[in-house]
Amino acid sequence: MRFVGVVRLAALAAGLALGHGAALAASAEKGKTAFVQHGCWQCHGFQGQGGVTGPKLAPEPIAAEAFTAFLRASNRAMPPYPEAILSNEDIADIHAYLESIPKPKDHKSIPLLNQ
Repeated sequence: MRFVGVVRLAALAAGLALGHGAALAASAEKGKTAFVQHGCWQCHGFQGQGGVTGPKLAPEPIAAEAFTAFLRASNRAMPPYPEAILSNEDIADIHAYLESIPKPKDHKSIPLLNQ
């Protein structure tokens, strides 16, 4: 319970720090570059699909504020990323990239899988 409260508080603070304008200005193209440059792909896969060492991030990533809060204050296997390493703009761009990844096709729409 205490951890949930801390995450919520951090998400609120991150939301205030990012502001609403940053989310509107986010670039999925820059986000893809930052995702690769900062090594996110090593654990989460090139399209955020997840892997052995990192959970699935896309499609449908968590809310931008919670995403930022987790990156800043992670206390799990993933190290925290302070602003000196990963800027708020980079985080917004990475989140935009993750949001831009389309959902996979429904298996019912693939004929070979329905035989």
